[in-house]
Amino acid sequence: MIATSVRAGLTADDMRLAIELVAAGEAERRRLAQRATEEGPDTLWDDPRLMGALLASRDLRRPSAALFYYVVLRRLLLELGVDDPAVTDYCAAMVLTFGRGDRAYRTSDHDENRYAYLVDLVEEAGRAEGEHQFRVRVHLGNFSLWLTGIFPDYIAARRTRKGGPGLPYYEALGRSGYLMASESRLAGRYGLEGVLRAAAERFGELRIALNRMSDRVMFPGYSSPDRLIRQVEDGFGRPPSDERR
Repeated sequence: MIATSVRAGLTADDMRLAIELVAAGEAERRRLAQRATEEGPDTLWDDPRLMGALLASRDLRRPSAALFYYVVLRRLLLELGVDDPAVTDYCAAMVLTFGRGDRAYRTSDHDENRYAYLVDLVEEAGRAEGEHQFRVRVHLGNFSLWLTGIFPDYIAARRTRKGGPGLPYYEALGRSGYLMASESRLAGRYGLEGVLRAAAERFGELRIALNRMSDRVMFPGYSSPDRLIRQVEDGFGRPPSDERR
């Protein structure tokens, strides 16, 4: 089960590196360190300069994957009006978890079944009960967000070549999976009721934030008419709302 644990797992080394990246000098380093100690490290993770500093960094001390994904997704989601650290944490945890081996195709590390298509998860959720049904519904949301967020160009290519479904199909199933999972009593037991409901309600924004990260960081050299159309439709390149005012 993916849990919101990335933010809590950020370390003193992550904090020191973040301060080094954004501070203009020794006086500011001391000020940032003191503020993070007094007010909490979120004051540092939410610094609007940190994402750009991480992306531009040539420091030999590479940022941890947890620091990188949490900070980048936090900033991108804030730009889209999603000010919810728990949702950011969940998205970062999903990316980190699904990036390992074939975990994206399994409901858990120990699941022997492999689900390559969303329709297989829908059918399995219809047959399943109890804990297994809950996990399958959560995975339906996660897998939909993973595919639409990190691999939107693959979805567009399949639609062009083979007539496959587009992003709205995946988004609808993802929202449904998260929403049904959030309504289970097991969501409350695992402390995921709120974050799963928020993921269902803000699925579109989560997908766009992941798209922007994927386009810029994971597949920056790819270009196609479909990507350009998607970026225009999703407002790619617009300044954050507070800068537009």
